[in-house]
Amino acid sequence: MRRKVVIGRLLRNRQAQFGLAGVLLLLLLAYVGPFFGPYDWSDKDFLNFLSPPSGDHWWGTTQIGQDVYAVTLHGMQKSIIIGLLVALISTGMAAIVGATAGYFGGWVDRVLTFGVDLLLVLPSFLIIAIISPRLKGGSWLWFVVLLAAFSWMITDRVVRSLTISLRDREYIQAARYMGIPGWRIILRHVVPNLASLLIIDATLNVSAAILGETGLSYFGFGVQPPDVSLGTLIADGSDKVTGYPWLFLFPAGLLVLLVLSVNLFGDGLRDALDPGSNS
Repeated sequence: MRRKVVIGRLLRNRQAQFGLAGVLLLLLLAYVGPFFGPYDWSDKDFLNFLSPPSGDHWWGTTQIGQDVYAVTLHGMQKSIIIGLLVALISTGMAAIVGATAGYFGGWVDRVLTFGVDLLLVLPSFLIIAIISPRLKGGSWLWFVVLLAAFSWMITDRVVRSLTISLRDREYIQAARYMGIPGWRIILRHVVPNLASLLIIDATLNVSAAILGETGLSYFGFGVQPPDVSLGTLIADGSDKVTGYPWLFLFPAGLLVLLVLSVNLFGDGLRDALDPGSNS
């Protein structure tokens, strides 16, 4: 019954409709669009350097002859994957750590809360900037781990507070008296009751992670060559925006549309899951 109500509220929300349509169209463009392009992202046309958009190269070419259409869609794929992975990892960490601290309390709560407070005061951008160059030549998944490691602390605090209010509920007390281990109660009873918050958090974390990846890659601390992301493409095209605007405008435009669509859908989802909303 609740699912039908939430879906109905979601379908009536204009922001959610536009956001979901934008996300689906961009996903379709990123993962299906390359099959319709005449070039692969790694191909180089040595007869066309910095060529403007044309019938042969729809979005023009780069300074090394790569097709901008193909390389931009490949970069968007990488940014989307990074955003999704960071959102899943950070929301999962917030759920587990926050629920554990709130449920057990005592020294467990004090130790975990101290660790969260410590991470909150650390300059995450500076730490990632220092560590990332030392991971050159390694997998880009290390970059995902670094982004996720500094993206979950605020949600952790919310989860901890909600868990403290949930641990005295009758069904959790009954499970405790039945001798069910604490970790199983957390996974079976506490975390599922926080599903609405966690779903919203994961959705909005996707856009935050994409922006974080873009910013770090722009300054050379993220995705490393020869691989590309929207951040690296924007960085490469920013100093040529006046003479060769297609190098900057296409990746920057897709970034804006992607983040805007995810945020619109996330806001609509929050309204649909919030029983106090009037939308």
